[in-house]
Amino acid sequence: MLSRERAVFLLREQANACGAFGSPLYMELLGHVADDVAAGGTVFDLLEPYDAPNARADALALRLMAAVHRLVLTGEAPALAAHYPSVGGDAPNPWPAFADVLGGHRERLAPLVALPCQTNEVGRAAALAFGFFEAARSANMPLRLLEVGASAGLNLRWDVYRYGGGGATWGPVDSPVDLVGLWHDAPVVLPSTIRVAERRGCDPRPVDPTSPEGRLSLEASLWADQEARFARLRGALHVAARVPAEVDRESVADWLPRQLGELTPGLATVVYHSIVQEYFSDAVRAAFPACLEEAGARASAGAPLYWLRLEPVSAPELRYAVTLTRWPGGEQRIVAWSGPHGSAVRRADP
Repeated sequence: MLSRERAVFLLREQANACGAFGSPLYMELLGHVADDVAAGGTVFDLLEPYDAPNARADALALRLMAAVHRLVLTGEAPALAAHYPSVGGDAPNPWPAFADVLGGHRERLAPLVALPCQTNEVGRAAALAFGFFEAARSANMPLRLLEVGASAGLNLRWDVYRYGGGGATWGPVDSPVDLVGLWHDAPVVLPSTIRVAERRGCDPRPVDPTSPEGRLSLEASLWADQEARFARLRGALHVAARVPAEVDRESVADWLPRQLGELTPGLATVVYHSIVQEYFSDAVRAAFPACLEEAGARASAGAPLYWLRLEPVSAPELRYAVTLTRWPGGEQRIVAWSGPHGSAVRRADP
């Protein structure tokens, strides 16, 4: 069971993170929730059943926010909707309406807080694109995409999104996903076209982006005052309806060895992920790179392997690096830096 002190810590930590990453609404609301819990309030009843030893992986504070956001999106919390930009609201002082939802919808919220927070952040494709471009240039062959922790698989469709910034653009001009402006610097390599031969991913709890429940789950997990992220998500849902991509309900520990059992000649296999490693167990965290190294030893110029990832690094402060490893050879380098949601992507020094 969760202690009240631990709950206050998690809530305040997430409030600070939301403020740092551009969500003043969630910073304010989570601050009030933390105050309520610290003062012995009843909000804690919704959180107490959950042990949360890993603050990032458990995402308990964000699960609470997603549960409430779901009620706003479905029209079950009209007074709070007046404060939520995701449904057109902009009224100030949201806490009284938020508190009323927590108190008046306790039975409805309890099972929703138990749901995982599945944020399939489309903006991260703007950062990952730097690595995909490098892989396509060096391999000069179609790409086989294998995404770990793919959620709804929206970033398996990255090549049909529109990108731009730093004096360059790339991607279909009519794409419903507009990521123009997320590049601070343009990539060194801008291929005219990229051919994708296969799109496949894995996730322990995949989301179907073509189903009403899947779409609602993804929208509820977004921070309600980040309208640009909502626009990107809704555009990506349109793309998902016409561009198929398989996401297997499976652990990476079982899935990846099978996918890398053979590397197909004439295809460049790209294993990639974004803000996923912190959710790995210790066993998976050790086995995952070992699996890639073993497959890399079997790679060749005609069947190369790439490992692309957007993950936080501490060097010397917390930053988000786009790192690319290529086999044969095992050469590794950081190709770009970005924010956690793919914003302000900067080209790394060669």
